[in-house]
Amino acid sequence: MFKFILEGGHRLDGTIAISGSKNATLPLMAAALLADSPTILRNVPELRDIRTMISVIESLGVKIELNDGIMKIDPAEFYNTEAPYDMVRKMRASVYVMGPMLAKLGKATVSLPGGCAIGPRPIDLHLKGFENLGATVSLSQGNIIASVDDKLKGKTFDLAGTSGSSVGATCNTLMAAVLAEGTTVITSAATEPDVSELVNFLIKMGANIEGIGTTTLTIHGVNSLEGIVHTVVTDRIEAGTFMIAAGITHGYLKLLNVPFEHMESTISKLREIGLVIKKESDYIEVYGDANTFSPVMTTTAVFPGFPTDMQAQLTALLSTVKGTSIVRETIYPDRFMHVPELLRLGANINVMSPTATIQGVDHLCGAPIMASDLRASAALVLAGLAAEGTTTIRRIYHIDRGYESIETKLKNAGAVISRVQDEHSF
Repeated sequence: MFKFILEGGHRLDGTIAISGSKNATLPLMAAALLADSPTILRNVPELRDIRTMISVIESLGVKIELNDGIMKIDPAEFYNTEAPYDMVRKMRASVYVMGPMLAKLGKATVSLPGGCAIGPRPIDLHLKGFENLGATVSLSQGNIIASVDDKLKGKTFDLAGTSGSSVGATCNTLMAAVLAEGTTVITSAATEPDVSELVNFLIKMGANIEGIGTTTLTIHGVNSLEGIVHTVVTDRIEAGTFMIAAGITHGYLKLLNVPFEHMESTISKLREIGLVIKKESDYIEVYGDANTFSPVMTTTAVFPGFPTDMQAQLTALLSTVKGTSIVRETIYPDRFMHVPELLRLGANINVMSPTATIQGVDHLCGAPIMASDLRASAALVLAGLAAEGTTTIRRIYHIDRGYESIETKLKNAGAVISRVQDEHSF
């Protein structure tokens, strides 16, 4: 168990390269199981979640190698139809293996998944998608058991839930449908870049899919898919986090490999606050002066709206912006577990779920704090960079799930941050 120790108040100034997207890589790893030959993924980030997914897929008999950002997935021995609890409980995205298991093996037994504790995130839409394709689904002793008598059958159905579309359910149903008999039409599909990345990947493998980037996906089933070489898109959430790092420290960052076209809502909101974001040919510049920052109102929404995965980081920034800001969380209304820790640093935030009212303070002060989930961890690091004095952040294994070498990248831009053994871990 490790912790971060940060000395705040240092202006960032430097260059940071954005890593491959975790949220895009995980479904691509699962989709590679659909092929009849090996797949090579490039630009794969070295993350805790990626390693967890490797363990899950290896438990199914598949061979995986990951070296220097290049992953080779060989599905030749993909025969196991059960993903064990000890692995699946660690990460929600483990459930992505269900679609390929059903499509290729006709059966899947997967433990109910774990992941960040940010409120209920049921997987009923995943199961709804499988059932519409002809699978029989049941729950038994904490396991999801799905099977199909012969092959999955194409069908037209709506995949909307009570809170709208689901990226995970769209990806999982899509992977199941590409080898199904006939044509499948999914309405109310999620349109996030991670879904489009998966659709492009499957098409390169030989799938027949129409409607990329829209809420209606039409999948004409094919008999087989082949492995390919594919470069993973870079991470829009990591890019947004470092943009905020430049703003909250009143610094300057040159960011490489930014997926600018996927970040319109984030960039628009940060510019509204007062950050200067300039796009050059192969990088962007981000800087800001706190004296010109203004409070804002923000509501999280499905893509292309402001992403829920940026809400905690934005809240940290707004804690230092004079005036009253309002943040409304519509995706996960309970996603404010970072707020009590920000209060320990001196922030002034009042939460009446699903809304946080933020009164900007003159400065934050360092204190011992604890991470509760992935994006909350990033928010606490950002706040620690801005706080006067020393901030200690425990349970940083959360941040290792989704940010590759974050302390190294920040150090190279002038941050004073250390990863040390936590002798009092709990």
